[in-house]
Parts: sequence; C-alpha cells; structure tokens
Amino acid sequence: MVSAGEKPAAGAAEEYNYEYFNVSFPQEYVAHVEISRPEKLNAFVEKMWLNISAIFARLSHNPSVRAILLTGAGERAFTAGLDVQAASQGGSIINPLSPSPDVARKANTLRRDILAFQACITALERCEKPVIAVLHGISYGLALDLSLACDVRLAAASTAFSVKEVDIGLAADIGTLSRLPKAVGSASWVKDVCLSARVFGAEEALRVGLVSGVYKDKGAAVAAGAELAAAIASKSPVATAGTKELLNYSRDRTVEEGLRYTAVWNMAMVQTGDVKDALLSGLKKTRPVFAKL
Repeated sequence: MVSAGEKPAAGAAEEYNYEYFNVSFPQEYVAHVEISRPEKLNAFVEKMWLNISAIFARLSHNPSVRAILLTGAGERAFTAGLDVQAASQGGSIINPLSPSPDVARKANTLRRDILAFQACITALERCEKPVIAVLHGISYGLALDLSLACDVRLAAASTAFSVKEVDIGLAADIGTLSRLPKAVGSASWVKDVCLSARVFGAEEALRVGLVSGVYKDKGAAVAAGAELAAAIASKSPVATAGTKELLNYSRDRTVEEGLRYTAVWNMAMVQTGDVKDALLSGLKKTRPVFAKL
C-alpha cells in the first residue's frame, strides 16, 4: 500500500497488503514499513510476526528497493512487545497447544514454535537490503528483537527500552540474548538490563552503542532515518548488499574466516560495472545511476 501523497519508487508500487502493517515507497528505491496496531501499542500477535517475515522476504528480492525504513505507528510506542494477553490464551510460544500429554512431545512442539518465531525476526537480518529501525516511545521486549535484527538503529529522545522477558517468567528467546552482546561493548551492561528488565532511555542506549543517533522527537528521528535510507539507496546495490552480507558474516566468525569469505565474495562482485560507474561519476562530479539488482 502506498500512502497518500507519497511518490512510489519506480516499479515498486505493487500492492503490499498485510494486516497490521503499512508498506509505502516514499522515495526512489526506499521502502517504509510501519508496524500498525497503535491502539494496542503495536503489540505483536501471531499474524504480525508472520506478516513481517513475508514483507521483508518480498522486499529483499524487490529490485526497486535498495533500503528499508522500519517504524511504529502512533506516538506512544514503536512496539510494546508480545501481546501477552493474546499469547496466554494458547497456541503461542508462551502457551503452546499440543495434542500429547507427553513432556518430550510438548517440548518438541514448543521448540518448533520458537524456531518459527526466531525465523520470522531473522528475516529482517537476512533481508538483502539494509534496514534502518527508528524507535520511539515504548520499545519493550520484541522491539529489541526486531531492531537488533536491523542494520542501523535510531531513536527519539523519549524512547523507553526494556528487555522485558524476565518479568513474564522466561528468558528472551527470539534473538535479543544472542544479538545484544554483539551490538554493544559491555557484557556487564547487557546482563544488567537483561536480568533486571529495567527500563532505560535513549541517551543510555546511545552511550553503549545500541543506537547510533538520538533525535528530539519521533518526527525528527523518522526524518533522519529517511535521509539515511535515501543516502544508502543512492549507492550501488551490489556494493550495499555485499557490505551488509560481509559485515554480518564476519561479526559471527574469526577475522581470518571473514577475510576468506570476503575474497570469495568479491572475486565475483568486484567485476560489476557499478565500480566503473561510481569512479567515473566521482571524476566528473555527477550522480551515478546504477542498474537494478
């Protein structure tokens, strides 16, 4: 769905009709995904995480998209996390339904559900296009899972973060405990916020490196995110996709493994005509125009 007044990216205006999400194309090669359940603080029910996975899988392969902005609708919350009331009614990762009374079989059902939920969030990380999350207001639980799967995180000054899972009796299992230690430099701080579930603000998030920018309000943060998305979208899509892939691969491996994978990747990708186009535009002081990927 393209929002009123927004100019769709060339060739990208195909319908993205997914319940609880607004998908628009505000600038050339930029997609904007907005979580839209503001009356419930954008809290997630099962349909939402299935839909967000489907959206990012489509955008990943859309040749008219080169950068993606992720925001939450309304002024009160990016997302308050999992809709615990809905989840507690059964058939969810908190209260799974299993036809068998056997403990092992119940556990296997739960394992499958957790892996499926993890895969939905990991879809943002696996998306070929760089993803910028702009957080504001209440950003609890799943907000951290989602944003940590993104490539860049920005926040409004009023953002309130919390790794909330211990307050509902479980260890976070959708990605925060795996990704947060890699996103910030202090293991002590990570354990502090994960074990206490305390609320912390945007300035603290900036200090530890969880976000890379803090802005006066949601509007300013979204504008900054849109500007960054446009800047990324102006680059070679071969270069940006490769940069994201290599950074994520190297993050989880040794330097030597990262170097070897980079060499294999670039032995093909460095042959792109985008390199010549970028160099010539720099010499001529013109804006390069790159083919779709």
